[in-house]
Amino acid sequence: MPMIPRERAPFSAIVDRPPLKLDGRVIVWSIVNLEVWDISRPMARQVIPAPTGQVLLPDVPNWSWHEYGMRVGVWRFFDLYKRLGIKPTLSANARICVDYERVAAEARDAGWEFMGHAYEQMPIHKVEDQRGMIFKSMDTMEKFTGKRPVGWLGPGLTQTFETPEILVDAGVKYIGDWVYDDEPTVISAENGKLVTLPYSVELNDIPMMIVKHHESGYWLQRIKDWFDRLYAEGADRPKIMPIGIHPYISGQPDRIGYLEQVYEYVNRFDGVVHMNGAEILDWYTAQRPVA
Repeated sequence: MPMIPRERAPFSAIVDRPPLKLDGRVIVWSIVNLEVWDISRPMARQVIPAPTGQVLLPDVPNWSWHEYGMRVGVWRFFDLYKRLGIKPTLSANARICVDYERVAAEARDAGWEFMGHAYEQMPIHKVEDQRGMIFKSMDTMEKFTGKRPVGWLGPGLTQTFETPEILVDAGVKYIGDWVYDDEPTVISAENGKLVTLPYSVELNDIPMMIVKHHESGYWLQRIKDWFDRLYAEGADRPKIMPIGIHPYISGQPDRIGYLEQVYEYVNRFDGVVHMNGAEILDWYTAQRPVA
């Protein structure tokens, strides 16, 4: 019988744990999400509602919206992170190594960390062979980059009850699907352990811009408010602030400037450390070894 989440991770109040040690106050974890939307299926999300509410295939308008991110928007990200000297985590459908090899190669050559994000964008619950898909994703990225990813983020943060065991078998060390803490934690699987890193749906541009339709300036203010609180708390115990972005959203001409302002703001403060997921994993396990 598969374990439910509570069995994998008994409740733990953050105030009951000894603080982690960091030469700083806040770790900023930047995550760029790259997806492959198959034109033969309904799109992962819509910016233009279906006419008269009828979803039609092929959905060329919404597919094209996503395609803009790969053709144009992501190159604004590459320019920004190159200027800042930040090497973010690339949460990517492994199929980008095939369909968007030019983009995947740019990220690889820039030293970005590749993190598994399924083979193509669809809920894990709808995948007929979840185990085969996860291994295919990890194997494809390893072949393309020369290094097997250690992280995983499900499409839409989706998991089934069986997913953790499959991830452990595939060589995954950390996941971002469990958005329940400000610090890394450890969850149990029948065949090992997984570290959870504090990914966030609150600072992600999809719920902010596309689901809740907030203006770009509000997203910037929300990140500032979030950071200010973590920075104050970081005087006693370091915290992690994740920022999840997509090139078809934050890479648009009207939004990229706000993303630039995010980094201008947080980098004004002493004690801000930029890490990718693998670096956060190493930082955590050096202090809390995972059996």
